[in-house]
Amino acid sequence: MELSSGPGADVKDMRLEAEAVVSDVLFAVNSMRVSRSLRCADDVAYINVETREGSRYCLELTEAGLRVVGYAFDQVDDDIQTPYHETVYSLLDTLSPAYREAFGNALLQRLEALQQDGRS
Repeated sequence: MELSSGPGADVKDMRLEAEAVVSDVLFAVNSMRVSRSLRCADDVAYINVETREGSRYCLELTEAGLRVVGYAFDQVDDDIQTPYHETVYSLLDTLSPAYREAFGNALLQRLEALQQDGRS
């Protein structure tokens, strides 16, 4: 979502982007929410996620993408050097085999529903 932030400037509101990320994949993780204690701004937001395996991460969302910045909720460790991922799907796919399975199952259910609709 694009928001105007000044004369002629279009910037993304990362809190809104983060909320959209959470709503897209919440079904495939134990928990996920935008951090309430870390600073969110036009250019950065933080998301806490617990995978189905029980691992906890703090994710940073910027224009560059998403990356792990901590191994606990609301924790940013400047010494962690993790790669950026273009999508939350890619990031979670590398972190959580159970996410990959849940995502695949959800996709399969949607395809089956479409197939059933096509037969009606």
